[in-house]
Amino acid sequence: MRFAAKATMARGNGKARAGVLYGRGSCDNGVETPALLLTTRKGLPSFITPDLMQSLPFPDSCLLLTSPLHFMECPPTRTISSIGGLRQMLGLPESFFVAVPRDCIESLPTIEGTNKLGASFETPSGRLLVRPEKYMEIISSLKPNLWASLADEVPAWIIGKRNKASVDRTVRWLDECIALDPYGGEETLGAIVGGSSIEERARCAKEVAERNVTGYWLGGFGLGESMEERPALFNAVVENLPEDKLRYASGLGLPEEILQGVAAGIDLFDSSYIYHLTLGGLALVFPIDTFDKAGSSLMRNSANDGTKINLRATIYRRDDSPILEGCVCFTCQKHTRAYIHHLLNVHEMLAQTLLEIHNTHHYLGFFRLIRRAIACGNFDIFRQKFIESRRELFVSAAMF
Repeated sequence: MRFAAKATMARGNGKARAGVLYGRGSCDNGVETPALLLTTRKGLPSFITPDLMQSLPFPDSCLLLTSPLHFMECPPTRTISSIGGLRQMLGLPESFFVAVPRDCIESLPTIEGTNKLGASFETPSGRLLVRPEKYMEIISSLKPNLWASLADEVPAWIIGKRNKASVDRTVRWLDECIALDPYGGEETLGAIVGGSSIEERARCAKEVAERNVTGYWLGGFGLGESMEERPALFNAVVENLPEDKLRYASGLGLPEEILQGVAAGIDLFDSSYIYHLTLGGLALVFPIDTFDKAGSSLMRNSANDGTKINLRATIYRRDDSPILEGCVCFTCQKHTRAYIHHLLNVHEMLAQTLLEIHNTHHYLGFFRLIRRAIACGNFDIFRQKFIESRRELFVSAAMF
């Protein structure tokens, strides 16, 4: 894996940057960053089949996030390894997989003796003890492009000794994982934790920056900290990391949170935002072409706040228009709001499939807009206008 930063916004306190991520054997031409990792379950988005993955914008859609914990017991690691890894098993040779062990709010560290250290994680098979040896066995079989070391993530309200211990354990796990890695950390994202403590975040970043890793995973976000707290926490980490390596943050979902992370210099994001919207029968409709006329073409009502629409609402049962006029995604080109409304009401899973295609396509377009703003040198202006337009839409929707 190789990452190259190609444009940086350093006005004021902004650290937004654009770059290109190159993967060995996949996405050979590179994927531009800031970028979104599509959240998956055992390697695929929840409702999109491999053939429909081709309907999503490429190469943006080739970045996939998977959890090694989903492969704890089934299929066996030998089976995955004999097939050639996760990409070959799923029939997605062009995909770029990032493996991150994040499935619960808080892992429960377990120490046995003096040298054995493991973590208890919630897995599909129940709560299981995961040691670095088992973890690296799974990583070796999956053959991801990037993988994050084990991390002891703690919620924002955890302070003092427990938070300090989480940093110590995370750094120790990183050392153990690198020692077991045949590539010596060339595809490793060093985990950085520290909860809501600026001091512990900075200490962990300094420790991890001394290791031979290819990038950094900022864990522990989205676990109770406020948006007002995050800039200082991001700065405490980023200021202690080298400029030429990849930075990836979990737990930031909303567009405003993504923009906050980009402004701090983060390159990769994952988000369950699309998944939860899709489960709720919601479709994204906020403008991604211009914000001078933000939401002007959308009539707000109780089922439409100008940023998303609720297709379960009866107002759409005879609406023969696409989810969003001008959208070129498969769903909007082939189906109507009324059809998706019908599918939702009869509990047909095709509704979630069509919604996830649209929502994914739309959110990837949002990231393209971010990259364009950085390249043009006006990210700060873009961010301000975007947030203001969203605020106006929400205020307007509240009046209905």
